[in-house]
Amino acid sequence: MPSLSVIDLKIILCFLFSLGITFFMIPSIVEMSNLKSLTALPNKRTSHNSAIPNLGGIGIFIGLIISYLLFLRIESFPRFQYLIAASMIIFFVGFKDDIVGLNPYKKFFGQIVAAWIIVSFGGLRLTSLHGFFGIQEMDYSLSYLITMVAIIGITNCFNLMDGIDGLSAGLGIISCLFFGVWFYLVEDYDWTKLAFALAGSLIAFGFFNVFGHKNKIFMGDTGSLTLGFMMAVIAIHFNEKNLEPLSLYHVNAAPAVSIGLMIVPLFDTLRVLFTRLIHRTSPFMPDRTHIHHYLLDMGFTHIQSTLILLGTSIAFGIISFLLSDMGVVRLLLVLFLLAGSSTFFVISRVLKKRPVN
Repeated sequence: MPSLSVIDLKIILCFLFSLGITFFMIPSIVEMSNLKSLTALPNKRTSHNSAIPNLGGIGIFIGLIISYLLFLRIESFPRFQYLIAASMIIFFVGFKDDIVGLNPYKKFFGQIVAAWIIVSFGGLRLTSLHGFFGIQEMDYSLSYLITMVAIIGITNCFNLMDGIDGLSAGLGIISCLFFGVWFYLVEDYDWTKLAFALAGSLIAFGFFNVFGHKNKIFMGDTGSLTLGFMMAVIAIHFNEKNLEPLSLYHVNAAPAVSIGLMIVPLFDTLRVLFTRLIHRTSPFMPDRTHIHHYLLDMGFTHIQSTLILLGTSIAFGIISFLLSDMGVVRLLLVLFLLAGSSTFFVISRVLKKRPVN
C-alpha cells in the first residue's frame, strides 16, 4: 500500500493534469469553433451580444477523463468502464445539441440510457434513504427508480444553471471540493481523485469563460450535462459511503447534506419547473426566470451575480455539514426554508421595480 505522501502526490497531480490539459485545449477549441462557426449566437434570453464558441465542454471532459485514467487504480474501481460509457453518452448528447440542436425528448432519452448503464451495469445505486420518512434500506425496485430520478434530475439542474459566466463551473468546483475533501478524510482516494480532477478541469475552463477575451468560451450542453452527470454520480457515492461506519467523519444526514452542497442549482430548478407547470408552459421551454436572471435584473453584473451565488453555495455547504446531526428531514426543512426565503427576497425586489402593465 503506498504511503500517504505518495497518495497525496497522485491526487495533486491528477488535479494539475486535468487543469493543464483543459487549459491548453481551450484555445484550440476556440480557434476551431470560430473557423467552423460553431458558436452560440445572442438572442433575447442570452446576456452576451456577440457569437461565442460554446464547446468548452470538450476540454472539460477530455481533461477530466485523461487525468483520471492516468492516476486511477483500476482494481479499486472494477466497474469504472460503465462510468466511462455512460459519461460518453452524456457527452455526445450534449455535443450534438451544441452543434445542430437536439429535440428535448431525445436529449432526455439519452440521459435515461446513461443513467440506466451506470445503475444497471455499474451497480451505483442509492440503497438507503438514511431514515428519511422512516425509510432505511430500500428494495431493489424503489432503489433503482430513485437513483434514476436522482441522476437525471441533478444532470438537468446543472444544465439549466448554465446561464451566466462562471456560474455552473463555479458551483461544480465548490461541490467537488466539499466532496473531494470529505473523500480524502475517509481515505476514499480514487473518488477524491475524481472530484479533484473534475474541479481542475472546471477551474481551467472557468478562467477562459470569465476572464477570456480573445479565447472566451461557454461550456455548452457538452459541458453542463457532463458536469451534472458527474456530480450526480459523486453525490450518490457520498450517500452510499456514509452507510459505512466512518467514526469521526460519518455524516448522519447524508442525503440532506448532498442536497445542501448542490442547493443552488437544485432548488432553483425545482422552483422554475414548478412555476412553469403552474403557468401551464412546457418545462423544457427556456426563459429568464432563473435566480441569476433576477440578480442581473437587480443591476448586478455577471461577475457579481456569480459571486453572490457561489458565496451562497459555500454558506449552504458549511451549514449542511455543521447541522448534519439534525437528521435528514429537519436539515432539509432548514435548507429549503433558507433557500426559499432568500430567493423570495431577490424576486420580490425585482418585481417591485418592474412597471405594472
